[in-house]
Amino acid sequence: MRIVTGLMAGLALTLGAGTAGAAQWNMATPYPDATFHTQNIRQFAEDVREATDGDLTITVHSAGSLIKHPQIKRAVQTMQVQAGEVFISLLANEDPIFAVDSIPFLATSYDDAEQLWDASRDAIESRLADDGIQLLYAVPWPAQGLYTSREVNGVDDLEGLKFRAYNATTSRLAELTGMVPTQVEVPDIPQAFATGIVEAMITSPSTGANSKAWDFVDRFYDIQAWLPKNMVIVNRRAFDALDEETRQAVLDAAAEAEKRGWEMSRKEAAAKKAVLEDNGMQVLDPSQALMDGLTDVGRTMTDEWLEKTGEDGQAIIEAYRQ
Repeated sequence: MRIVTGLMAGLALTLGAGTAGAAQWNMATPYPDATFHTQNIRQFAEDVREATDGDLTITVHSAGSLIKHPQIKRAVQTMQVQAGEVFISLLANEDPIFAVDSIPFLATSYDDAEQLWDASRDAIESRLADDGIQLLYAVPWPAQGLYTSREVNGVDDLEGLKFRAYNATTSRLAELTGMVPTQVEVPDIPQAFATGIVEAMITSPSTGANSKAWDFVDRFYDIQAWLPKNMVIVNRRAFDALDEETRQAVLDAAAEAEKRGWEMSRKEAAAKKAVLEDNGMQVLDPSQALMDGLTDVGRTMTDEWLEKTGEDGQAIIEAYRQ
């Protein structure tokens, strides 16, 4: 009965204004409206509406208001919603391939991140396709930095810190540096720090500024750890139910959203570091000792990832390093 009900609900959402031949998609996103990813998604939805003359309308439900982040991929797969946005490495527990863009110090610039995306996209698309999901596009966060109120001159200074983790990779990073990981989603960051659940995090300048990190920490170490990505996905049945012209309009809008999103991310990196500094945070370059220690951790985690992913992972790394 639950399966039948779910299918009926999915069909109802897909058809939307079915009598007029139009379709309406609901899209679940985990981040607030102030986040550049969400702004880019809203522009994507508007581009689709305009390109299809309203034949496809995408309603964006931001900040986890419809589906919480950990459930978004499953919700798209089962067509509780037609589309969604997911932090790619959040899915690493399903398949370690999804962790590729969060391996510390593998790709630490936008050019490197783009090359890594080119090398890994086919593998990620293939795994999503196995679950009845189509990838539309992906956009990176600015490079990840370390937030803390403790002076950190080397990896040893991290030991014992209660650390905000958001996926398997950040949890493993915490373990290798002696920190204590706790899973905390973006909307819950201020409360987690205020209640002492966490006292350090590695995240982008965007998330730090949007969560007003200066209220609970006073240092941002610009370690440029990695540039993780969000991806926008759609249920394949919902996509295939569109006519050919509408499908192409969605793909064209997605390609434009990816291009626009990467540029937004570049601008965001500089702008949000300035926001942190303007609000009293110290924006610091890491010491060489800290970088040496973290780079060693990155090598260990690359080797561990390759052990898990085997030939598929090796092919990605080889293509990336060409």
